[in-house]
Amino acid sequence: MCGIAGVFSSTFALEDRKLKLGKMLQAQEHRGPDATQEWHDSQCSLGHNRLSIIDLSTNANQPMPSSCGRYVIVFNGEIYNYLEIKKELLPHFQFQTQSDTEVLLNAYIYWGTDFLHQLNGMFSLAIWDKQEKTLFIARDRFGVKPFYYYADAQQFTFASEIKTLWASGIKKIRNQKVWANYLSFGTYGMPNETFWDTIHQLPAGHLAVLSQENLTTFEPQRWYDFVSRVQDTPVLEVSMLKKQYTALLNDALRLRFRADVPLGMNVSGGLDSSMLIALIHKNLPTTQNIEAFTFYCNDTNYDELPWVDLLLQDKPYLLNKVLLKADEVPDLITALSQNQDEPFGGFPTLAYSLLFDVAQKKGIKVLLDGQGMDEAWAGYDYYHNQSNQVIQGVTSSPVRAEVMVTDFGNLAEKEVYPQPFASSMQNMQYRDLFYTKIPRALRFNDRISMLHGTELREPFLDHRLVELAFAQKDNVKYNQGKTKWLLRQISQELLSNQVALAPKRPLQTPQREWIANELNAYVSDKIQKFGQLDFVDSEKVQQIWEDYRNGNQDNSFYIWQWINTITLLQD
Repeated sequence: MCGIAGVFSSTFALEDRKLKLGKMLQAQEHRGPDATQEWHDSQCSLGHNRLSIIDLSTNANQPMPSSCGRYVIVFNGEIYNYLEIKKELLPHFQFQTQSDTEVLLNAYIYWGTDFLHQLNGMFSLAIWDKQEKTLFIARDRFGVKPFYYYADAQQFTFASEIKTLWASGIKKIRNQKVWANYLSFGTYGMPNETFWDTIHQLPAGHLAVLSQENLTTFEPQRWYDFVSRVQDTPVLEVSMLKKQYTALLNDALRLRFRADVPLGMNVSGGLDSSMLIALIHKNLPTTQNIEAFTFYCNDTNYDELPWVDLLLQDKPYLLNKVLLKADEVPDLITALSQNQDEPFGGFPTLAYSLLFDVAQKKGIKVLLDGQGMDEAWAGYDYYHNQSNQVIQGVTSSPVRAEVMVTDFGNLAEKEVYPQPFASSMQNMQYRDLFYTKIPRALRFNDRISMLHGTELREPFLDHRLVELAFAQKDNVKYNQGKTKWLLRQISQELLSNQVALAPKRPLQTPQREWIANELNAYVSDKIQKFGQLDFVDSEKVQQIWEDYRNGNQDNSFYIWQWINTITLLQD
């Protein structure tokens, strides 16, 4: 897990590229505190911030040249099945390291772009071909690892974070449509967009090959065809599905235990996290130890500590309880806004950041997490109650679009998501996997884990698991009034019914209450400044804020939007 950066240009002088790259690597040095290195030739400059997880020796540092000397790679992520791939490649290559990076590079040399289909992991990468003068770029299936870029006729500049591109001299200009959509509909941009004009993402599951001739005309190509994969996945009878899915669960976890550093796990009282704990207990090698981390707010209406304690009472794992306090929130919002570069989730994201900080201080570099089950198994309430929402657990509109002035509000254009499946439930799952829930959760989590020099692994986002679950009939996902029905059947063999059959709890922090009470003065100041933005009607903002303070607190999403927006834009 690391940070990558690069500048491809035949126009910029070498010294200019070196200066740019140095500033870029400094801007994202938190992503790789263990080593920072650069590589340059006449057209391409590549840089890398390393967080050492597999093969801790300096031989595994990047940028890494191929043994033949033709290629150079920078790579962010982990290839969990690198040992299996290496075994296939051993007859054809002399390996110099024990790293997954060298396996990745040799796999590209051996199979070409088809090597991507061999990979089980999370990655964003760039490979420079010194002979052809081309740059190959690719991103993993679900976009776990980020890839941002700026391109014009003179350069293709890429990095793991947006702030890194700003550090190279690219201007910070609002993407007006994305901001208008965020405030109108609560959306966070399409897979190729960011909140900043001219800064783009390589979409999840896409690749591209760049040359000096196509810097502004290249079109990313989809290499991961999720829809076809799902359509080719058999619909199974319940008994066979349980057997196959359970086997894949165990294998996905086994692969993610591979690390040369200490492991930890993030836990809550929910079903997904509970299954993670149970599966770790079942599969963790006796040679490895693991610690658990959870956050709480000292509020019994929200805290999941009783559930977590129940889950761990017969397990040998040390539980680290991380407290989020109301008076910490303002400073955390400032710090994470600088870290995230774009709007992010509310107070749970702040608490999550504290959790990674504690793990890092204890020397734990890899944390396992339960992200992905709700999207694969249709676990959110809006999949079933026809609410047409994209936010769990709200009964009123999560946004207040009326606070925007007319001209700005008119820029908003509601996203139309593909609907490639016959099932409306599957189409909602598809939207959440590639356009809404998963992309933003992965972005939030990548930034806060890397801010603290830790790697986050999500075993439930193993593509084999997602494809198998997604392809099944609606009635094994929602049945007898229960979400994630078949998953609950599997979990009853691992957990008590008290946990396996418990309903989903959508709220994790007292955000609504703190905003109106303990943080009232802080929020009032932020909202007053938000009202002064050139695209906002300050009178309407104040009216809605007064209404909130007087008890209209069904949800606080729009209040969080305003705080988040002004904090990101005020500098």
